[in-house]
Amino acid sequence: MRVLGYSGLNGGLEFKRESFPGLDPRLHRFAQGYDSAAALVIDGEVVAAAAEERFTGEKTTGSFPVNAIEFCLAQAGLGPDDIDVLAHGFAYGEPAGSFGSTYSSTRFREVYSTGSQLALAEKFLPGRPWADRFRPVPHHLAHAASTFYPSGFEDSLIVVSDGMGESESLTVAVGRGESIEVLQTVPAMHSVGILYSLVTHHLGFVPFMDEYKVMGLAPYGDPQRYYDRFAAMVRLREDGTYTVPVLARDRTSFEHETHEGVLRELAAVLGPARLPGEPSTQDHADIAAALQAITEQSMLHVLRAARERTGLNRLCLAGGVALNCTLNGLVSRSRLFDDIFVQPASSDDGTAIGAALAADAAASSRAGRMSMPYWGPGFSDHELSAAAGEPEGCTVEEFATDAELAERVSELLAEGNITAWVQGRMEFGPRALGNRSIIADPRTEAMRDRLNEVVKERESFRPFAPVVRVQDAGDYFEIAPGTESRYAHMLFVTQTRAEQRDNLGAVTHVDGSARVQVLHQESNPRFFELISAFGRRTGTPVVLNTSFNLRGQPIIATPEEALRTFLRSKLDALVLGRTVIVKHVKGAPAVPVATVAEDAQVATNGKDAKDGKESIADVG
Repeated sequence: MRVLGYSGLNGGLEFKRESFPGLDPRLHRFAQGYDSAAALVIDGEVVAAAAEERFTGEKTTGSFPVNAIEFCLAQAGLGPDDIDVLAHGFAYGEPAGSFGSTYSSTRFREVYSTGSQLALAEKFLPGRPWADRFRPVPHHLAHAASTFYPSGFEDSLIVVSDGMGESESLTVAVGRGESIEVLQTVPAMHSVGILYSLVTHHLGFVPFMDEYKVMGLAPYGDPQRYYDRFAAMVRLREDGTYTVPVLARDRTSFEHETHEGVLRELAAVLGPARLPGEPSTQDHADIAAALQAITEQSMLHVLRAARERTGLNRLCLAGGVALNCTLNGLVSRSRLFDDIFVQPASSDDGTAIGAALAADAAASSRAGRMSMPYWGPGFSDHELSAAAGEPEGCTVEEFATDAELAERVSELLAEGNITAWVQGRMEFGPRALGNRSIIADPRTEAMRDRLNEVVKERESFRPFAPVVRVQDAGDYFEIAPGTESRYAHMLFVTQTRAEQRDNLGAVTHVDGSARVQVLHQESNPRFFELISAFGRRTGTPVVLNTSFNLRGQPIIATPEEALRTFLRSKLDALVLGRTVIVKHVKGAPAVPVATVAEDAQVATNGKDAKDGKESIADVG
């Protein structure tokens, strides 16, 4: 069966902007349906998957993923008429009860309804009618399917936690074979995910975009200072769930949409909100630490109870909360479960895969454990080399073998050159895993500071991730033998070994932790060869790995976009396949610096970006 899955709710953010003009733009972010993406699954196997933001340049866009769909179909040589099922990662029913207002009814009709989704499909994917081929999949079921079926487990506990699905914020389920049975849910009115996003707003960041900044800030703080205040906001229940009574501070319809009632309460309890652009203080770090602590406590409470109830010793995680790699590391260290699988695209983009897998569960249950999610647009070495050209102010070098390439790039890294690395097919999900990466020498704090300030232009407290070969993982990081595979997708935090911290200053966080990527040779032979060469040259077979994008920009997709971004950045070198481009002046743009918005006008599939798209830039 050929199933095309997609995520996102076209027009959700725009509808909210039009309905509530004059708000702080960050409050408009409290809307459903970000991270639109498309995935093509054939007989239970993911053939292609990509997020729409990579084609339009608009981060976290919820627009109907027409560009991502076109890519997926082209990758398999199919057209819309060849698709058996079109599956969507939402299944909204008619609004009812206290939220059945005119506003909610209009939003349902224009954004959420099956009719609105079919209208978009008919508009952008003309051909055979979609009505008989369309399947709406409940949001948390799509999340659950996205993690259970690729896990390779015959049975497992499944926990989904996010801001909200249609009406729930947490789902506990059991997966067995091709079936997923829901055991327990927590409604959206008690969402730990929404609380995390509201505190993200309180700390001056952008909700549903910058939660990872709060996670990065937390290790600088003391969780005890504000812990009692957060403990009053999240209360654990004997049935293994929790309530979030502070969310009841939203009393009016307006407050339910903007959360201004809760934000007022947060200001009263935690102190004045930080404004975007203001310096972060110790108070802010302490708030972030306490928020992280209560999130960890509530999720461990759920997991312990579910483990005891089901007796299952394997765990699958998905939903936006599953991208909290500090929490994931704590779960791993708790030894509650013998094995853990976290779906790499755990946010809503992953429900494109999950919806497709759920639509053909019988085949999906036989697919086995997934490897690296290199499911996006791909380019041969010849195509990558052709895109390099002869840029002014740069030297272009070509290499015949991977070994020669690795020796040259390892030399550049050892000399302190920050290098972009573009190979093969793009990763699916928020992490660059060695095909759309910026790489650097991991050994000094000075490299971390330079990369944060000069290249990525982001907050100084943000950490970077190390990538290490599987045979070296336990020597440099506290990773138990036999657990290396769970670190393949950069979704778990562990500790850098005490004796290695001074030698890994760029990738070890203030609390001694590191968000490690463990690399197997068969997963990415060329990247593996580079790390090996760097180890031979420096004695440290570890490389700093972060996503290839600049402030406010999605991860790059194509070699043309890679070259444009490189030339206007302060990156020192760019690797396209086996072609190496080095700037004559280290750390200087080779061309005048353009803005991210200007660069985004050229969509990465060579077409003009859609008109009327706006992006909320990173703040803080």
